[in-house]
Amino acid sequence: MNFDNNQLYFLPLGGSGEIGMNLNLYRHQGKWLMVDCGVSFIDNPGIEVIMPDTQFIEEHANDLVGLVLTHAHEDHYGAVPYLWERFKCPIFCTPFTAELLRMKCKEHGINPPIHEIALSGKVDIDPFAIEFVRLTHSIPEPNAIAISCAAGTVLHTGDWKLDPDPLLGEATDIKTLIKMGDTGVLALVCDSTNVLVPGHSGSEATARDHLIDLIGKHKKSRIIVSCFASNVARMKSIYDAAQIHGRKVGILGRSLHRMDEAARHAGYFDDLPPFHPAEAIADLPPHEGLIICTGSQGEPRAALARIARGDDRHIHLDKGDVVIFSSREIPGNEEGIARIQNSLIRQGVEVITASEVDIHVSGHPCRDELIQMYQWVRPKILIPVHGEERHMQAQAQLGQECQIPEAVVPFNGSVILLKEGNAHVVEEVPSGRLAVDGNSIVPLYSETIRDRHRMMANGVAMVTLALKDNGRMVCPPRVLLIGIVQPEEEWDLRVACIDAIENMLDNPKFDKETNDEAISEAVRVACRRILGAHCGKKAPTHVQIIRT
Repeated sequence: MNFDNNQLYFLPLGGSGEIGMNLNLYRHQGKWLMVDCGVSFIDNPGIEVIMPDTQFIEEHANDLVGLVLTHAHEDHYGAVPYLWERFKCPIFCTPFTAELLRMKCKEHGINPPIHEIALSGKVDIDPFAIEFVRLTHSIPEPNAIAISCAAGTVLHTGDWKLDPDPLLGEATDIKTLIKMGDTGVLALVCDSTNVLVPGHSGSEATARDHLIDLIGKHKKSRIIVSCFASNVARMKSIYDAAQIHGRKVGILGRSLHRMDEAARHAGYFDDLPPFHPAEAIADLPPHEGLIICTGSQGEPRAALARIARGDDRHIHLDKGDVVIFSSREIPGNEEGIARIQNSLIRQGVEVITASEVDIHVSGHPCRDELIQMYQWVRPKILIPVHGEERHMQAQAQLGQECQIPEAVVPFNGSVILLKEGNAHVVEEVPSGRLAVDGNSIVPLYSETIRDRHRMMANGVAMVTLALKDNGRMVCPPRVLLIGIVQPEEEWDLRVACIDAIENMLDNPKFDKETNDEAISEAVRVACRRILGAHCGKKAPTHVQIIRT
C-alpha cells in the first residue's frame, strides 16, 4: 500500500480480537516501530505455543527501528526468542523485563541487542521519541509507552490497573499521565480485558490480607499455594502470610525459580530471605511449611499437575492437606484446571479458589479505572486492544460515552490512520498465526498440522505393495491400520482391504505399462471406500509401492 510519510499509522498483527499474542506496529516517516512481541498457549496435538505471523514486518525489516517491550508477561514478550532473528532490530525495555529476556534468549542460543531503559526513562528511536510511563499490574515494571513523533503522541498502555497500594514497585505515575493529557494525546491504545467488569480491580494488599486469614485457619494442614509465576507481588504476599503463621516457604516450578532470580537481580526481593528448596519443606511437619508452585492454569507438565498425579519426587499430599488457587481461570483453561482440582479432591485434599475467598485480584482495569485513565489522558482517538471483539467494542462504546471524539476497533492486520477527525482503517495486510512445532516454527494451519488433526480424528492406514515389472504382486499386500478400529475388528478389516486390492490388481488394465502413481491412487481409493463403509471414517491412506 501507499503510506503518507507525514501521517502516523497503527497496525496490530496480534492481540486485537483476542487476549494474548500482542504484537503492534507504528509507522511514521517510512519507519516502523514494534511494541511487544508475545505468545499464547493452546492445547493442540504437538503444539503448545503460538505467536503472530510476522511475514509483513519481515518484508519491511530494513525499516524497523526497534522493538519496545511494555512488560515481561509471556503474551507481551514471549515470542522474542522465537522470532527476533526474522526481523533483527534493537530491543528496549526496563531492567526487570531485560533480565528475564536475557535468560530466555540465552536458552534459545541468541544474543539480541537489549537496551535497558531506566524506570520512567526516555529514548529516541528516530523518528519516534519514546517515554516509559510507570503503571501498576501483576508483574514488576509494567509500562505505558508514550510514542511521540511529528504527527502526534500515542499512549500505548500495555497491561495495567490502578492499584493504590502496590506491594512491589511504585504506584501509577498519575502526574505524568495528566501532564500528557494537558500537552495533548492524539490516541490512546488501551487494554480492554476487564471493560465488562464494573468498579475497580482491587489491590494486591487486599489479596495478601485474605491469604493471611486463610492460612491462619488451617494451622495443622500442609498447604500448597499455586499462582501465576509472573505475579512476583503475589509470591511476596504468600511469603508474608506464611511468615506471620510461622511457616517456612519453598518454591516449586522452573518459571517460579526464574522469576525469583530476576526479582532478586532487579532488587525487588532485597528484604526477602531466599526461598527454601521444595524437598526441605517436604521434610518438615505439615504445619511448619508452605509450598508456592506453578500450575494454577491446569498445565499438565507444571508442578501442581505432577503433585496431583502423585508424580512429584518430593511433595506428596494426604487427606486433610490444602491446595489454594491464588489466581483466576484464564478462558480456555477450565478443563485442565478442573481435572487437577477433581484429582486433588478425590484424594481428600481441600481445594480453595478465588471464587470462594478474595485471594486474587486482577491485573487489568475495570470500567471505573478505564474512565479515570480517559479523564487523565483525554485522547482524541481511542483504539481498544487486548481483548476479544466483545471487549473491544464495549470499550469503544465506553470511550464515546466519556466524550472521546473517535474510537476505532482494530483487527489483526488492520492498518489504522491515526489522524484527528479522520481516524479509520485504510488497509488490511496479511496476518496469521505461527506455531512452535518441536524445533520448527510453522503456520498454525499448515498442511502438516491439518494432517495431524485428520490422523487424530480418523486414524491412518498404510499399504505396502511389492510388484514385479509386469505389474503382478510378489506377495500379498501389507495393510497397517492405526487408530481406526478396535483391535478385535482390525483383522477382518485388514483382510477386506487386502481382498479389494488383490481383486483390483488382478484386473488386466493394471499391467506393466501402468505407472506407480496410477496404481497408488487406485489402491488408496479402494481402501478408503472399504474403511468408510465399515466405520464411517475418512482415514488418511498412504500407499507405498516397491518394484522388484
